[in-house]
Amino acid sequence: MTETDLPPTPEPVAEIRDLRVEIDGRAIVDGVRLRVLPGRVTALVGASGSGKTTTGLALLGEHPAGARVTGEVRRSADGPVGYVPQHPAAVLNPARRVSALLDDIARPRVRHLPRRERRSAARELVLRALSDAQLPDAEALLRRHPHQLSGGQQQRVVLAQALLLGARVIVADEPTTGQDALTKSRIVDQLAAVAARGIAVVLLSHDLDVVRALADEVLVLRAGRVVESGPAARLWAAPRHAWTRRLLDSQRAAPLDGPSGDARPPALEVRDLTAVHGRGNTVLRVPHLALHPGACLAVVGRSGSGKTTLARCLAGLHRDRDGDILLDGAPLPRSLRHRSRAQLAAVQYVFQDARAAFDEHRPVLYQVARTAVRLRGAGERAATDEASATLDRLGLPAELALRRPGELSGGELQRAALARALLAHPRVLVCDEITSGLDTVTRRDILDLLTGLVRDRDDLALVLITHDLDAAAVAHRVAVVDAGEIVEQGPSRRVLTEPRHPFTVSLTETIARLDTYTRA
Repeated sequence: MTETDLPPTPEPVAEIRDLRVEIDGRAIVDGVRLRVLPGRVTALVGASGSGKTTTGLALLGEHPAGARVTGEVRRSADGPVGYVPQHPAAVLNPARRVSALLDDIARPRVRHLPRRERRSAARELVLRALSDAQLPDAEALLRRHPHQLSGGQQQRVVLAQALLLGARVIVADEPTTGQDALTKSRIVDQLAAVAARGIAVVLLSHDLDVVRALADEVLVLRAGRVVESGPAARLWAAPRHAWTRRLLDSQRAAPLDGPSGDARPPALEVRDLTAVHGRGNTVLRVPHLALHPGACLAVVGRSGSGKTTLARCLAGLHRDRDGDILLDGAPLPRSLRHRSRAQLAAVQYVFQDARAAFDEHRPVLYQVARTAVRLRGAGERAATDEASATLDRLGLPAELALRRPGELSGGELQRAALARALLAHPRVLVCDEITSGLDTVTRRDILDLLTGLVRDRDDLALVLITHDLDAAAVAHRVAVVDAGEIVEQGPSRRVLTEPRHPFTVSLTETIARLDTYTRA
């Protein structure tokens, strides 16, 4: 085939040239170039703070407050740029039904029709947009308010809004963050279908499995600069930059080897646990579960399966439950309010959203130290010294520890949250989705910290609540939760490589599909 036989390269529907965004003299994006082609998926990947979202928002003409912006952003004149944010509820009016949110966009597009035809034509446009966004049962969904939808449904409603507007470019910002494997697979199919219609997709993501499954072109950012770019297949097979290689190498954390502590009596034991929400709606049933010292148990399942309810029961944060939770053989009160200081210290909970768990007005060091004062009766000076040493050991040196939470990254705050829990000297540490939303390098660092804690402290039992099977693979044992029931549990290697329950099989098969998925 000669050069004249090759199909012409399509004109970009959006383009960024030499973008530089400065805040207080510091460049958060520096010299970025990006060509967005119709029907193609371009992925921007990198660690938190690398400039992915700033670059993506530049396509919409949006920049951080007070920023100095240079460079050029060009967009085609025949359609707007749509944006699907990481938290779609923030852009949906909670007081209006979904039908109203979409009708407002559809009506201007049918004004050229006779008045009597407009309503039905607008409804047809709305239903088509919902179908293109892969939202089944559209008629029922239109009657609901945004808060009555799942996060995935909210995300697809925002996508439907962009499609109704005639967007030629869709910027999808971390669309799979916090999603289980089955939902991730649906999001991949959804965005692939959008690209198949000739719409350009710009994917901002730290989820490299999804990027590999979906992207045609990949730009790797570090500290605001593009350090490598190229076709996805080439970049995965032969990464050229050291930072790209580190991102790819960090996808899989090392599993815990050695004994799982099963020979010793359990530190925490669950017997005949049932938990309810609302008016007697049973959401969790656990006949028996044992957590042994020196071991890590991963609890996996889809969003809404009951994982977090189980974690909150263990920590005394969910009172509407029956059955027994035993700490070293002694029953724990259902509620935090009725647990002694020793019991509170013994079972510590690390939340998914570390930022929300800190007082934004006080330095992190003193908030961490407060745990030792409040739960162990330590003196202020001794508690501060222990907090400083623990934070430093977890990778948060003094100059960072003395900052307020808003000045730290998500990964740094997760280290601080772990340090605060460890200052209680717990017997059981419950970590609820604490790697969700982190880039691969930070996620690997956090998982390495957790496995190191279990190796170093043979009296500590770790519960890892996660939807991420790669994270679950570091554990000694895995319990799989579906629809409020533990459907399978056992050694992690066996459960994840030779699953016996159909639901576990579906989870592992979905991960395998993401690993091998390629777009035509």
